[in-house]
Amino acid sequence: MKQADLIAAQPGDLPDEGYLKLENQLCFPLYASSRMITRLYQPLLEKLGLTYPQYIIMLVLWEHDSLSIREIGDQVQLNTNTLTPLLKRMSEQGLLRRERSVEDERRVLITLTKKGIDMKVEAQTVPVELMQTMNFPLEKAIQLKSLLDELLVDLRSKES
Repeated sequence: MKQADLIAAQPGDLPDEGYLKLENQLCFPLYASSRMITRLYQPLLEKLGLTYPQYIIMLVLWEHDSLSIREIGDQVQLNTNTLTPLLKRMSEQGLLRRERSVEDERRVLITLTKKGIDMKVEAQTVPVELMQTMNFPLEKAIQLKSLLDELLVDLRSKES
């Protein structure tokens, strides 16, 4: 069965085994690609002393001066209980500061230290090095990212 037929099918149109073949699952190539790309990042990020989740947090903080934990979580799609230990370790590494908001003590604001800000210069080579390692055409990478962004918007709308 072709994937186009599977996508167009309605429940009951296919034998059960058509739905349950790994080759017909959208989730698997997304999952496997994510794991493999994250693995390619590892040697590049080790030079910076960062894990992949820490790198994602740094990307957000390099764009914004100061954010609450919740705002960071919204951007990186991580829950507070996952984010808090990451931020604590990054604070211990001297990359950021965690401070209670003066206006609302329940909010913890995250700001980069000088060390965290300075790391941005070193990190600027990471995306280029990753693309060179992947040897995947830039035009296709841009198209794929655009499609995945659309998918994420659709999936996020289902969470509400």
